[in-house]
Amino acid sequence: MINWCYNKGMKKETLQKRTKIANNIMYYIYTHIETHIDLDELSHDLGVSKFHMHRIFKEAFDTNIYESIKSIRLQKASNLLLTNKYSTISNVANMCGYSSHSSFIKAFKERFEMTPKEWRSGGYKEYSGKILQQSPKAMESTADFSGMAPSIVKMPRFKSYYMRHRGYNASIKQTWQKIQAWILNNDITEYQQIALFHDNPTITPLDDCQYIACVVTGENEMITSDRLPKFEISDGVYAKFDLKGKQGDLLKFIHWVYHEWLPQSEYETTTKPSYAIYRKNNFLSEDNEFNLSFYVSIRF
Repeated sequence: MINWCYNKGMKKETLQKRTKIANNIMYYIYTHIETHIDLDELSHDLGVSKFHMHRIFKEAFDTNIYESIKSIRLQKASNLLLTNKYSTISNVANMCGYSSHSSFIKAFKERFEMTPKEWRSGGYKEYSGKILQQSPKAMESTADFSGMAPSIVKMPRFKSYYMRHRGYNASIKQTWQKIQAWILNNDITEYQQIALFHDNPTITPLDDCQYIACVVTGENEMITSDRLPKFEISDGVYAKFDLKGKQGDLLKFIHWVYHEWLPQSEYETTTKPSYAIYRKNNFLSEDNEFNLSFYVSIRF
């Protein structure tokens, strides 16, 4: 969730505009992570100076843009090294925006305290295990996914309203409650709730994960509020898993998908984020249980 430090005299409209700019910067980074990110071009497109753009981003996310780009690239690379067994380490580096193999090796080792080769050869298991331990609910889960098989589907592009939440934790509930209030205030009756996982929460420290709570409204819904920004969820080919469970099971499931199912399948994943479409949202249900479809971007 974005936490602003601002003066009480700041106008509501100004705060909303700054929040939108910060979200647009982060969205741009995630959707262009495999390419050269031109901050001069981005500041021009956003209609703000480069200095002001950096300041807004720092206020919103408590880190600078360059560090975020580096962190996101390494998170994506660490994931692809596990799931894309037909891609060389150089291929993975290029997919995540690194033009130099040596600079990628150096940056990866600084972040994960092992080389990409060591990570791919099994070093990720201990690293990921420690992250899973950050969630008591996931550690308590007894769910077994070994017999699950997905369906392969072509998904459309979704235009959604959203709120960004930093961290994969119980406080996500507060973000979904705000989304629900927005839905009710706008008298929306036709919608889907979607959780977008910009980061893989089994190889990214849970407090650092970018979790996006999205709502996709029906075409005939009239939205009068401008409180929530908009963005698009990517179309493409996905592996679709249908599952039910309770809090803690989903994190364990994601761990299984990326560390067991994908490496053993003949599919590779892409830099597109995975997402879940809720039929029942555990963050809003009284029994903390969910019913959802989980989508993982794949290629063959």
